[in-house]
Amino acid sequence: MLVCVHLYSQKTGELNRFLSHFYNTYFDLENCLHWEKKYANPIELAEIIGAFIDNCDAFFLSMWICLDKNVFIRVTQENANDIIKYLYERFPY
Repeated sequence: MLVCVHLYSQKTGELNRFLSHFYNTYFDLENCLHWEKKYANPIELAEIIGAFIDNCDAFFLSMWICLDKNVFIRVTQENANDIIKYLYERFPY
C-alpha cells in the first residue's frame, strides 16, 4: 500500500523553495502550486512532516497526507506530533 503527501501553496515558488531546502538540491517547480509524492514505507512521512512543521513559519504551504484510500488529513502544528506517533504505532516496521 502506498501512502502519499500533498503540498499546496498559493504563492508561486514556495514549493520549489521548501523542497530544495528539504532535499538539499534544486527543484524546478517554479510555476507549480501542488506537489505530490507517494511512499512505499509510511514511516518516511515522518521526516517530511517534521521538516514542514519546523519550517512552517518560513514557507506559505499546506500539507495533506493520505494513509487510506480517499482519506486525507491536513497536517498542522497542533496535530503533527500525534500524526507522527500514529505512523509509528500503525506501521511499526
